[in-house]
Amino acid sequence: MRSTSVLKSKSTSENWIGTWLPDRKRFAAVLKATVADNPWIKQEPTYKQSLFLAYEGRECLFGGAAGGGKSSALLMAALQWINTPGYAALLLRRTYTDLSLPGALMERAAEWLHGTAARWADRDKTWRFPSGATLTFGYRESEADKYRYQSTEFQFIGFDEVTQFEQSQYTYLFSRLRKLKEFDVPLRMRCASNPGGIGHGFVKQRFQVEGPEAGRLFIPSKLDDNPHIDREAYRQSLMELDPFTRAQLLEGDWSEYTGSYFRRDWCKVLEHAPDDIEKCVRSWDFAATEAKPGTDPDWSVGTLIGRTKSKQYVVLDVQRIRATPLRVEQLVRATAERDGTSVPVAMEEEAGSSGKVVSDHYRRVVLPGYVVTPVRSTGKKAERFAPFSSMAEAGNVAIVRAPWNTSWLDELCSFTGDGKGHDDQCDSVSLGYSQLAVAQRFWIRYQGGTFDYSTGEEVGGSEGPRILNSMEELDAFIAKHDKKKPDPNFDPLYGRSVKLPYCGQAETAKLTDERIWERLV
Repeated sequence: MRSTSVLKSKSTSENWIGTWLPDRKRFAAVLKATVADNPWIKQEPTYKQSLFLAYEGRECLFGGAAGGGKSSALLMAALQWINTPGYAALLLRRTYTDLSLPGALMERAAEWLHGTAARWADRDKTWRFPSGATLTFGYRESEADKYRYQSTEFQFIGFDEVTQFEQSQYTYLFSRLRKLKEFDVPLRMRCASNPGGIGHGFVKQRFQVEGPEAGRLFIPSKLDDNPHIDREAYRQSLMELDPFTRAQLLEGDWSEYTGSYFRRDWCKVLEHAPDDIEKCVRSWDFAATEAKPGTDPDWSVGTLIGRTKSKQYVVLDVQRIRATPLRVEQLVRATAERDGTSVPVAMEEEAGSSGKVVSDHYRRVVLPGYVVTPVRSTGKKAERFAPFSSMAEAGNVAIVRAPWNTSWLDELCSFTGDGKGHDDQCDSVSLGYSQLAVAQRFWIRYQGGTFDYSTGEEVGGSEGPRILNSMEELDAFIAKHDKKKPDPNFDPLYGRSVKLPYCGQAETAKLTDERIWERLV
């Protein structure tokens, strides 16, 4: 069996002409020695894959669209020098689940290598070859997982769907990319990905903005570049996606900041929710249209956002659905039960009497026993989103890592405020943030005066305005004025006296002083 070590390594990009095309002789020599004469590679590479495999520079990104043959390209690249004794390759996905999915890297490697002289060690998730070379599969779900590879060294490291990783997780592994001076194999960092995801910004910056001038190459490969896939069937599947995601996956569109209100790198990504969250709210922005072929309706979105004691804001969960009103109600109820009765529910209320009817229905029928706050939106969407955007730009917003992150970031980054495209998640998080960050005004009407609990002022009372700064001062004020009996029918959510049946529950209308104060702090 021919060893690829006879092909002298050139770990630079000097043999490349311009951006894409290598020297023809060198191109043919690399492919013959490491691919055509390699018995471990079971697939004939496409033209774009051949460019990827022939490139000998240190860092390269392949793909950029769905169906371009990214996983196969990475697996072939990892196996190119597998006949060299001592060679070690590592292939990574973000989670172990991603790694072991049907058709993903581990299963594809098993299809190629099962029944050969290579041996699989399940405990280490490593294939060992007769040459002594190894191919290991790993994952880096949390930031701390990078230290799993602290004492190891590899000559090849490949990231599948690199935009699902954070920049620090990617760049740290360059410290594991090393070899002895006399070891004649190239050091290669390879990655493949579609646009979008938490790491979209740094990947685009690294390979498209800095690119070849920084010694990094991006080889685009789309659906039409891959003859091994049923292109028409897959294209039909991609047509079911929303226009933004479809442009990313089908066209390889890396455009990101089409809006000017949000950037991915403004958001910190947390592995777990902070322990010092002092207040949460679940905010809903409703739509009631079921998705049908050829349509792209809006979503009903429920955002759970929390505020920490240090006044940082954390998006903890996002629920989305495109369905009938009944299914939306079922999701809202199930989500509230999971959140618990201590989490108030805010929902956008449409203008007119129909909006009040819907709000009343949710309070009486869908969410009895929960604190429900209908909020009537005023002003333009961009104006409502701007305070949350400003807080994020200042570095005071974080999200908890979860599957919803990608679509959430995609939408916020593409938000323009002009009503074009989907903005349901923007509206939902704007509403939730406003409930936590902006003091609401609650009035309790007493005989002889009105007291504003949000400012601590008695409005219209004979003693004039009074500012209260603590719960103790509030208790003292109530004790002093307890002869002024509150109107039992006053609803602080509407700022007027109402009949109990209007709210459906006496406890909703007759909020205690403590519960009202809790809403403010």
